Amino acid sequence: MKRSKFESLVSPSRLRLLQFLIGVLFLYLLFVSFEIPLVFKADSDGFFTDTLPRPLILESEEDFSYKTAPARPDNDPDRVHNPGSRSPEGNVREFKGVSGLLFNDSSFDNIGSKDELSVLHKTARHAFVVGKKLWDDLQSGVQKSDSEPEPQSQSQNKNQTESCPDSISLSGPEFVNQGRILVLPCGLTLGSHITVVGMPHWAHAENDPKIAVLREGDESVMVTQFMMELQGLKTVDGEDPPRILHFNPRLKGDWSGKPVIEQNTCYRMQWGSALRCEGWKSRADEETVDGEVKCEKWIRDDDNGSEESKTTWWLNRLIGRKTKVTLDWQYPFAEGKLFVLTLRAGLEGYHVNVNGRHITSFPYRTGFVLEDATGLSLKGDLDVHSVFAASLPNSHPSFDPQKHLERLSKWKAPPLPNGNVELFIGILSAGNHFAERMAVRKSWMQHKLIKSSNVVARFFVALSGRKEVNVELKKEADYFGDIVIVPYMDNYDLVVLKTVAISEYGVRTMAAKYIMKCDDDTFVRVDSVIKEAKKYGDKSMYIGNMNYYHKPLRDGKWAVTYEEWPEEDYPPYANGPGYIISSDIAQFIVAEFEKHKLRLFKMEDVSMGMWVEKFNSSKPVEYEHSLKFCQFGCVEDYYTAHYQSPRQMLCMWDKLINVGKPQCCNMR
Repeated sequence: MKRSKFESLVSPSRLRLLQFLIGVLFLYLLFVSFEIPLVFKADSDGFFTDTLPRPLILESEEDFSYKTAPARPDNDPDRVHNPGSRSPEGNVREFKGVSGLLFNDSSFDNIGSKDELSVLHKTARHAFVVGKKLWDDLQSGVQKSDSEPEPQSQSQNKNQTESCPDSISLSGPEFVNQGRILVLPCGLTLGSHITVVGMPHWAHAENDPKIAVLREGDESVMVTQFMMELQGLKTVDGEDPPRILHFNPRLKGDWSGKPVIEQNTCYRMQWGSALRCEGWKSRADEETVDGEVKCEKWIRDDDNGSEESKTTWWLNRLIGRKTKVTLDWQYPFAEGKLFVLTLRAGLEGYHVNVNGRHITSFPYRTGFVLEDATGLSLKGDLDVHSVFAASLPNSHPSFDPQKHLERLSKWKAPPLPNGNVELFIGILSAGNHFAERMAVRKSWMQHKLIKSSNVVARFFVALSGRKEVNVELKKEADYFGDIVIVPYMDNYDLVVLKTVAISEYGVRTMAAKYIMKCDDDTFVRVDSVIKEAKKYGDKSMYIGNMNYYHKPLRDGKWAVTYEEWPEEDYPPYANGPGYIISSDIAQFIVAEFEKHKLRLFKMEDVSMGMWVEKFNSSKPVEYEHSLKFCQFGCVEDYYTAHYQSPRQMLCMWDKLINVGKPQCCNMR
């Protein structure tokens, strides 16, 4: 009945028309399904590329990682050159792991002896002569090691873990003989504690202007203080170790005029925000550390708030309120008196007890972990009687196994593009900065713009005087494919040569439109940096945190002599941790260098300002000053953040990925 009713509603002619339309629709869908792959294939061959512009558009801060980017092939780490790609000079070299700068014995001969920078040029020439020999030895040594199998005993030694004692005890003389440093081979762990028995010196007159500024006629300031520091002795060879905890009691006070205990951290000479305990107990609403207050109270000569008035005492007696008995303590350290200090590693921070009483707690700061604290230093006005460390970890992975664990294919550099690169980032690094390079590889070098090769980043490293460092560097460079070796003997005063090498590599190998220089402890927001550079289009430009009318320091650790820099002012220059130049400026730098006309100065950022100023005399340059290229630490909405430890790098990248906004991981 139902079927006959339906047939009565739909005539046979309408039914045939409906069937015909369904058949046509099916054929159309079948045709489209075959044509779509052909359309996309035509697009990949340049069908749409030549007709429609494809600008790089960043709409949000989200999804920075590029999860489907291909990894660099293990068997072909070099770039495959496409003859159709163009560079400003019409010459694009194949990618190699060695800088293309050409040096020989006569590279700096035209610098006369009267020139104020001749000493630096002679140093550079010597560094390249020595570097050539180091590079030749490295090449022959690597070839030999590749052909000869490694002895089994050495291979086993590389992969075994370091065995460490669970306690260490030193007498006062033994501690002094070790340079006043207690070495903790495997660092600390939760519950580790160190006990120090010592006696502060009597106060002495201080004339050091860094500590006490005296006016004419003033009497000498009496000072006594000491510093206890947990240091990361194994973090970076050849550099001042980071201060994971700086504990500084000042028995005679400082600018406050009252006894104080100051605590802080320091990484690459950059101090965090100090925690000062000045005799007042931490506020009730302030966060605690493992339930302990950050600062305990001690008696101050200006503190009369603890004395109860007679009126209040009688009132409490009348209403029957019990009086809470409190015990006030003196400042925990006294001149010429023995003390017993115990430093304990808790879950949330370090805790300091003196003579059995809790004095202060210092929360852990981002950037370091307990196993990084591989040394305890005690310096200043202090006699050390004994040092005892206990509950120490028994093992710690040695550095060679750690490197092997880190060598995963996902951290390798992606293949270089056949065409020109929009932004090339050259990263200054040192041979033994493996941890810093790994942090960069795992953080901002995972940005989708780098993984897709629209932006290319490379480390620039010179050779070390230590053969084992060079051997490990060469292995690292061959594996990751992101290191360019500049073959000269590394020297702090010759960092400027790496900057020249970055310029040469950026314009000749990468054919980049913009070239950026940064350090291996600089975190870079790649999308923001390239967005700033693109504002200027094809104009000559110089972008960074600019310094105007800066004068050279003529004394102190960073003194510059008149022979090194005779002028009274530096030219305008951008701070070294991060700046961008246009490709025409980079070409000018390389050309001047190869003509032996490029003036070199030991401060590479000042050198760049000097070169740009010379270029600006023939062609106008757009200077842009931005505080977001941060020189010291990290600021809100940064473009670059400097002095970031490896763990801070990973923390910042994690926040950028998960939160979608640039946030700092300061040691503050």
